[in-house]
Amino acid sequence: MHTISGHHHISMLSKNAKIINDFYQQVLGLRRVKKTVNQDDPSMYHLFFGDRSGGAGTELTFFEIPNIGGTVRGSNAITQIGLLVPSYESLVYWKERFERLAVNHGEITSYAGRDALHFEDQEGLRMVLLNNNGEKVPNTWQAWTGSEVDPQHLILGMGTIEITVRHLDRLANTLTELFGYVEASHSDKEAIYQSVAGQSFGEILIRQDLGPREKPGKGSIHHLAIRAKNEEELRDWEAAVNERGFYTSGVVDRFYFKSLYFRESNGILFEIATDGPGFTADSSLEELGKDLSLPPFLEGRRAEIVQNLLPIDEIGEKK
Repeated sequence: MHTISGHHHISMLSKNAKIINDFYQQVLGLRRVKKTVNQDDPSMYHLFFGDRSGGAGTELTFFEIPNIGGTVRGSNAITQIGLLVPSYESLVYWKERFERLAVNHGEITSYAGRDALHFEDQEGLRMVLLNNNGEKVPNTWQAWTGSEVDPQHLILGMGTIEITVRHLDRLANTLTELFGYVEASHSDKEAIYQSVAGQSFGEILIRQDLGPREKPGKGSIHHLAIRAKNEEELRDWEAAVNERGFYTSGVVDRFYFKSLYFRESNGILFEIATDGPGFTADSSLEELGKDLSLPPFLEGRRAEIVQNLLPIDEIGEKK
């Protein structure tokens, strides 16, 4: 059977796309690699941020829902995003940067066995910077130096993803028995699993919490996508997920990649997504994220879609 080579992307809910657009580019120094719309509801933005090319393992994506309320935190939810940085010195750099830019953050501490700095964006999305300490990063990662962030301290992609559930062992069994994750640690209330042994770029930390289910809102995490090499591999995963008894979406063509969605026993939504064709399918590498991109099946509705979207860029930039 195939193996999962790491995280692909993670998708969040937002109330205000402009706030998100500014924070992830100007504060975190990520590149906006695609400005597009939710393919299932093109009245709302879908923004992608990542490294220079938006490679698998680096992508943070946001669906804008203007009428959404606040998140009521709880169990059976993806509850925190780990982002890798090169060194302990990087954590010091980011702490000073967060203080200067009035970003909500804590002290440098430890998390999942690594030096860590917890912080939140303006909508309350919980994230943690993790010291990668010279270890491997997603094999797609390319430095994006188009921001003011010091190139020595750039975010290297996704690290440990925290999932809080009522039934820890059910999710653990899905990860290990279905996808081949390996157990890195385990206690009564917490466990860590890795898609690639010893590497954090495919790591999932499971916490057990028997409390009420989270009510999603702005700053909540919608789903985690994990990597499949190509469509052939994705079809094999579809058969394996179905055989385990989970209902799936079937393979969905998202133009920039192909996807399969399913919910595991606690209700956590997973996506399995192919590495390609990637965001240069309709744009040059140099022009990624500058203009509004639409998949071919929505291109004929461009005028209508543009009319319904509020501008999120500075005056003078193309919508």
